[in-house]
Order: sequence, then C-alpha cells, then structure tokens
Amino acid sequence: MTENIDKKELKILADILALVLENEPGQSANALETLKKRAKKNMVTGGAIKNIFYSIAENPPKPETKPSSRSRKSTTNNADLIKARSQITSLTQDINRLDTVIRSLRVQNESLRSELLLTQQSRAEIQSVLYSNQAKEPFKKILGIIFFICGLLIGIATTAIYHSVSSTPPPNNSIYLN
Repeated sequence: MTENIDKKELKILADILALVLENEPGQSANALETLKKRAKKNMVTGGAIKNIFYSIAENPPKPETKPSSRSRKSTTNNADLIKARSQITSLTQDINRLDTVIRSLRVQNESLRSELLLTQQSRAEIQSVLYSNQAKEPFKKILGIIFFICGLLIGIATTAIYHSVSSTPPPNNSIYLN
C-alpha cells in the first residue's frame, strides 16, 4: 500500500496531523478542517487513513537511491561548490576593497569638514570686521560735514575779525553827502 502513497501527500498529511496536535486551538482547528477537506477531496475515509498509518508503521517507506544520480550530483555539487567558493572569495575581496575605499573617503570627508570649519570661522571674522567698518562709516560722514561747517564758520569769523582790526581807517563817506 505504501507504493501508492505520494511522498508529498504523505508529508502534507504529517504536517497537518502535527498541527492538529498543536496546543494552540486556532491552529489545530484550522488544520483539522484542512485534513477533513483533503480527505473529502481525495475520497479517503477514516479507515483508509488508519490503514495507511498501520502500513507505514510496519513498513516505513525507504528513500529512493540511484547511485548514478548521486555521483552526477556530487560532481555537479563539487563544481557548484568550487564556483560558489570562488564567488565568495571575489566578493570578499570586493568587500575588503570597498571597505578600504570607504575608510579613505571618511578620512577625506573629515579633512574637508575641518577645512570647511576653518573657512566658516575666517568668514565670520571678516564679516565682523566689515560690519564694524560699516558701523563707523556714517560717523565719518557726519564728522566730515561738521568739520566743513566749522571751517566755514571759522573762515567767516576770521574774515570779519581781520576787517574790523585792520590798520587802515575806513574812508570818510561824509564828504559825499554834500
């Protein structure tokens, strides 16, 4: 009877039975319903399942062995294994190379950050000097205007003093009145 049993079906049946015996009620109930549906679909009765288990217990199915397929598989597996190892080696080398590149880029990034920080500090210093010079500029203009006005007033006052103190008496204009 074990010759008629499909190995996939047997595995599915074993998985479903394992779930039926599970402690969680939701999983076991779902597995039991699935078991009932499969049995109904394949037209298998409870007695037939019991007979299947008895026959499996007495004569467990043996795995099929083909020596020629094993040797072919082992040769194929060895070739695949060698190919996989070479790929792993090349990938490891690539990872090491990329790790070295990443490290050098991190060092370069840090040096550029420090350069940027120095540039920002010098820019801030230049801006503060520029702002202080611009703050002094209006006072320079106002001071220039004040000095110009003071010079003008001093010039006018000096001219008035000079003319009032000069040594030549002013001409007598009374003669022109007659």
